[in-house]
Amino acid sequence: MGSKRREFASDYKDEAVKLVTNTGRPVAVVARELGIVEQTSLNDMARERLVQSWAGP
Repeated sequence: MGSKRREFASDYKDEAVKLVTNTGRPVAVVARELGIVEQTSLNDMARERLVQSWAGP
């Protein structure tokens, strides 16, 4: 039996992160609207913040 885990393209993840950061809506709301698990969005947001901190000002 195959895995039930879904994988999302990085572009899709980036857009989900932008929805949260640009609109100020809670992660849970955006995740629910997109049909993804909230924890996935939280992981993607953490990754995005880490990348931004490496990039500097």
